Amino acid sequence: MSTPSNGITYADAGVDIDAGNTLVERIKPAAKRTARPGVMSGLGGFGALFDLKGAGFSDPVLVAATDGVGTKLRIAIDTGNVDSIGIDLVAMCVNDLVCQGAEPLFFLDYFATGKLEIDSATRIIEGIAEGCAASGCALIGGETAEMPGMYHAGDFDLAGFAVGAMERGTELPRAVAEGDVLLGLPSDGVHSNGYSLVRRIVELSGLGWDDACPWGGGTLGAALLTPTRLYVKGAVAALRDDCVRALAHITGGGLTENLPRVLPDGLGAEIDLDAWALPPVFDWLAEQGGMAQAELLKTFNSGIGMIAVVAPDRVEAARAAFATDGHDAIEIGRITAGNGVTYRGSLR
Repeated sequence: MSTPSNGITYADAGVDIDAGNTLVERIKPAAKRTARPGVMSGLGGFGALFDLKGAGFSDPVLVAATDGVGTKLRIAIDTGNVDSIGIDLVAMCVNDLVCQGAEPLFFLDYFATGKLEIDSATRIIEGIAEGCAASGCALIGGETAEMPGMYHAGDFDLAGFAVGAMERGTELPRAVAEGDVLLGLPSDGVHSNGYSLVRRIVELSGLGWDDACPWGGGTLGAALLTPTRLYVKGAVAALRDDCVRALAHITGGGLTENLPRVLPDGLGAEIDLDAWALPPVFDWLAEQGGMAQAELLKTFNSGIGMIAVVAPDRVEAARAAFATDGHDAIEIGRITAGNGVTYRGSLR
């Protein structure tokens, strides 16, 4: 084969393989910190191995979940504050897994950008590792894609893939009954849903990401980047103590749309909106956007990031299980006859 006169390389086309290799070496310590029983391989192979028997399962059923962070990424990119966005990525996947009754085991990420910036990418993936470690979930692999021409300068996208397991016959929801108690686990703010609306409201307010936060200290951008709360360890403790009949992760669709997903036909829920205080970020968003209460409840989590359905005689045991991971479970309602969610009281 003759040598072409132009001598073009992959780097000339905008893809730096050496930078990708450097990133893998930089993130290996972060991934290593997430190791747990069952992990059989480190980063760098063509695939990642996991031993379910080594993780302690005898007759496992696998559960998988995938998600992204949505347009919350736009705020992270515009402010340069990318350190916690990886926590959001993990949370959106593993919080869904526990709702099926599964313990998250391992996580893989997909990071795509136009031009790989090693320092920024390292910060993002270290955030992913932090979220994995806080969930008892191993970061065992991923993909970094440098795609010039697909993304504007500085832009990137993230996707996450989590796999968990449970023993056969322990899946949720199960045996949900009229009269069961609803325990709400507080959120840490907007989490990772509804950010197209959030960004529109901020635009209408005339504020910028670097302006002072109207409801607290620091900047508006930093406040809106507060990461999604991880409910995994408290939920797993409750599952092991057989305390819950169903779990609902309150994401896009709010309380109105997510809670019915775990209820059998013929059963609904009544929620007492006076049972908790609306976090100030939602009060500000509602005021600035002129949002009706019904719209708030079917768009955002409104201060409740996870709901547990619990038999009346297991409420205190469930509260104790969630408290092991710092979650203060609040009684917010009951399971009723009928369908859908009804509300009494008012937010704020």
